[in-house]
Amino acid sequence: VADYVLWGYGTGAIMAVPAHDERDFDFAQQFNLPVIAVVDPGDSDVVDRQAVLAGKQCSAEDGVSINSNGSNGLTTNDFKQRITADLAKAGLGREAVNYKLRDWLFSRQRFWGEPFPILHELDEKGQPTGHIRAVDAKDLPVDLPHLDDYKPHGRPEPPLEKAPDEWKYIRLPEVSTDHSPLTAQHSADAIGETVRLIRYKRETNTMPQWAGSCWYFLRFIDPRNQTRFVDAAQEKAWMPIDLYVGGAEHAVLHLLYSRFWHKVLFDRGHVSTVEPFQKLVNQGMILGENGEKMSKARGNVINPDDVVKEFGADSLRLFEMFMGPLEAVKPWSTAGVVGVRGFLDRAWRLIVDDRAEELKLNESVQNVQPTDEANRVLHKTIKYVTNDIQRLEFNTAIARMMELVNLLYQVEESAWAGTEGQKVLGEVLETLVPMLSPFIPHAAAELWEMLGHQELLADHAWPAFIEALARRNEVEIVYQVNGKIRAKELLSAELPNEELERLALAHERIRESVSGKTVRKVIIVPGKLVNIVVS
Repeated sequence: VADYVLWGYGTGAIMAVPAHDERDFDFAQQFNLPVIAVVDPGDSDVVDRQAVLAGKQCSAEDGVSINSNGSNGLTTNDFKQRITADLAKAGLGREAVNYKLRDWLFSRQRFWGEPFPILHELDEKGQPTGHIRAVDAKDLPVDLPHLDDYKPHGRPEPPLEKAPDEWKYIRLPEVSTDHSPLTAQHSADAIGETVRLIRYKRETNTMPQWAGSCWYFLRFIDPRNQTRFVDAAQEKAWMPIDLYVGGAEHAVLHLLYSRFWHKVLFDRGHVSTVEPFQKLVNQGMILGENGEKMSKARGNVINPDDVVKEFGADSLRLFEMFMGPLEAVKPWSTAGVVGVRGFLDRAWRLIVDDRAEELKLNESVQNVQPTDEANRVLHKTIKYVTNDIQRLEFNTAIARMMELVNLLYQVEESAWAGTEGQKVLGEVLETLVPMLSPFIPHAAAELWEMLGHQELLADHAWPAFIEALARRNEVEIVYQVNGKIRAKELLSAELPNEELERLALAHERIRESVSGKTVRKVIIVPGKLVNIVVS
């Protein structure tokens, strides 16, 4: 008997395998206890095998069992299974999985929160016997009692000790050895002499609302079910959840308990998935404009209501997604809100005539067939925005749409002009507005209506990316002679190398450059250049 080597380790028997646990080895060395190896580490670069077998060195490596009676020669994993089975067969133990949760995080001493449906048995003197009992399922849920006031009672007991006795105390029939009530009747007169009524006291600690928030996503699937917390078929159809987004602090609290709660439900056969969530993303914190964490003490708190009042909810939403990567820590910038509001206004003016006295469609919006170049830019934007949203890279998706809106304002470029010089916006905007809707839902819904749609924008399909339209039909081919640029020409992107070579040699500037010289070879980089080597 001796103090162990770790302060606060506790009392009781220790594991006592000094040959294979460093703390036990130190303990044995200190008190000259025998060290008997029970695992042969074999040839190892980590420990000296002979020293381990002689009890002179500790080894925590896996190996083969020795000095273990009839279990010699087993690998470490096989030995664990053998000894577990032997102990279970002898009635000395059983295999179990132990989950460790800090009770103080779940059991709270306060007035609110879900009451624990637990009853503590009392003896004839009103003292706890140490036996507890769960409230019968038919008596659930246990509601909080009515209290006339919530003033502290000045005692170390939980605040709910102020509850009236008719809530705190209850009498129930004695429980049989199989933990079921001997009778369903709760009246001593009706039970007669056969069953004894036991006095119980309700648990007055409360749950910290984790009991509800741990499984709310399951209830959302089937919120009106009166017979089961979620229909099995619906749960199987909807679970597991694709994405869980929360801050780092949120993840180590709510996420931890949600997973624990869900695994209990899975073990009891109530849900079909062992994990509730498939992917976790921790969004970054938004700092104050001074680059420090927002707090009242620093005086740098930004009130979202004030931002919405001045710039609108869509502007606030858009700026928060445009600030940078979702998972990065970012400083707030009111000037940045002004910038994204400018982009929102530009997108609005593409469709709405801001000079009119009432809401009116901009005359430049014409249902003209887009040019090939317009389709190419549009469908490249669809591809980038779709991929960026799927990767939660909202800031780059917004940047892509900003580029598209800027191009739409360049009237002089023929790519965005119809046969009569009108801006080709009709079909292009029919695609742009749905892409904008996840970022500026309120403005996008109004713009959708302005374009003449009766259906809700939320019911409209996401724009489809067409690869053929994103490809450039013509490319600029550079003609070189001995590596020096002599000419450029727009040609079809589908031309074979033989035709590219023929056109290059036929070009007037190239003929002049190679006149009187011998063409040694022609180097072609498809879609980019033709280099003619001469001597």
